[in-house]
Amino acid sequence: MQRVILSRDLRVNWVSFFADFLLAGMVFGPPIAPFLAASGVFLLPGIADIIYFMGNHVCPQPTMGLELSPPFIMAVCMRCYGTVTGLLITRILYGLTNGKGVFWLSQYGWNGAAFASVLMMAYPLELAAQVFGLWDFNNYIVTPFGLITGLAWGLFTMPIFYYQKH
Repeated sequence: MQRVILSRDLRVNWVSFFADFLLAGMVFGPPIAPFLAASGVFLLPGIADIIYFMGNHVCPQPTMGLELSPPFIMAVCMRCYGTVTGLLITRILYGLTNGKGVFWLSQYGWNGAAFASVLMMAYPLELAAQVFGLWDFNNYIVTPFGLITGLAWGLFTMPIFYYQKH
């Protein structure tokens, strides 16, 4: 009987594992890339190239990344990293609350999806304002807009990715 209980407790939720793996890559990859590129040690610049390649394909302004190891910059801009930070905050919050709380938007169905979608528009609206010349790129402006988007995205999706059937 003990053996059955142990095997049930050790089951891996592969969706959650994969989501955590991707989130870890998004959190650590962009700021580590400049240091890997600057190191010149064996394969490390090649790993940095892979991170920069991914950043170039997900970030609308990867050339605006922070210069962390001159002349090398982060693999994404701070708007994108703000989004990742919002996702990380909600992942930690989910771990602390185990998905319980009024702030998890997926529990409200289509209303929660609509509210999350409105909040997620912070990122593209700020980018559009910049493109149309309402302001210039500034890390102090773009980061909070990305953060709002990441928080909204996380508050909707974390219960979906991490829900455990009991």
